[in-house]
Amino acid sequence: MSPIRARLVSMSAAGAADLTGSRGRIDKRQAILDAAFAVFAREGYVQAGVDAIAAEAGVAKATVYNHFGDKETVLRQTVALLAEQALAQNLAAVERLTDTGGDLRELLEDVGLSLAHCYCDERSWTLRRLLLAEFGRFPDLIGVVYGQVNDRVIEALADRLARLALAGRLRVTDPVAAAEQFAALLGAPLDKRTQLGTRDIADEEVRAVALGAVDTFLKAFAAP
Repeated sequence: MSPIRARLVSMSAAGAADLTGSRGRIDKRQAILDAAFAVFAREGYVQAGVDAIAAEAGVAKATVYNHFGDKETVLRQTVALLAEQALAQNLAAVERLTDTGGDLRELLEDVGLSLAHCYCDERSWTLRRLLLAEFGRFPDLIGVVYGQVNDRVIEALADRLARLALAGRLRVTDPVAAAEQFAALLGAPLDKRTQLGTRDIADEEVRAVALGAVDTFLKAFAAP
């Protein structure tokens, strides 16, 4: 093998090793955050120990500290990851609100049902309970999640409602307010029926909430 070819082979092997190492680090980080969510949800922040998080993730305690430094950072990064996942899930539901010229009620019911399922997702409930439980210690976290998830979902929903208004399908003068009201029509009944996520409800109940929300929404905002 020529010296040049040998050098290229060596560089390729080194690059592959770096890539494998980076992937392994990302996988461990994900495993730690998933484990942290489970431990924080089960035990609360104060009772949760880094050793328990490490055991749940199947890594050494030192690995947790190497990735995050301390327990508070683990909590904050866990919340940020869950918020990112919730945002993606909710935005995917909102993106279904596209005017194809079909029945507007059916379109809104489809989107409303998708958003209701996002709201009732067990990880979403657990995140909300965790934020409320730790509000006294970390009051800023609720604002972080609302800014990262709720506000952006409302913004996206308002944009879709504004498009429907421009197309003459809805009578909406304040799309943001309309989006907030639609979200409230979904969230408030689900909070009540699930007792803030502490009891499961059947899909039929979730569907009933979504259909009721759309019915009320259209009574207020349907184009004449």
